[in-house]
Amino acid sequence: MTAFRGNKMRENPAEAEWKDISYDAVPREEIASAAEAPEKETVPSGKPAKKSHKGRKRVQDVLGGDYLSKKSVVDNVPFLIYITVLALFYIANTYNTERMYKQIERTKTELKELRFEYITARSSLMFESKLSELNKRTQAIGLKETLIPPYKIFYSGDSIQTGNR
Repeated sequence: MTAFRGNKMRENPAEAEWKDISYDAVPREEIASAAEAPEKETVPSGKPAKKSHKGRKRVQDVLGGDYLSKKSVVDNVPFLIYITVLALFYIANTYNTERMYKQIERTKTELKELRFEYITARSSLMFESKLSELNKRTQAIGLKETLIPPYKIFYSGDSIQTGNR
């Protein structure tokens, strides 16, 4: 009877009411028993069917070691070793790449620091080698700038000549 009510609620309420009022050729009890009849036929009488646990069997085979002794596994041992070596090579390559990347980044940082140090030293040297800075430092020790311009001394064998520039 519940199946009949469920179907009645899904339908349009006006149609459901009309069906209740109208005279059906088949009584409601027969409809309810017909809806429940296939369910009773599918359930076997006696003990209920027990589900087989294929996953549990597979886990027991792997943990017990029976899985490794199967012919399909034994035949594929060289392929499994190849896959294992390939996986180890891939992992080692990844670690090597990460190590190289870290080393490159460390070298880049060191290069930046050395470049900054070079620029600082070069600007300091240019400042210190200016004529005015040299005069200040030499006057502190007691040296003075010469007022006579420099000239060349030519030597050719026996004679010495001077040339002004």
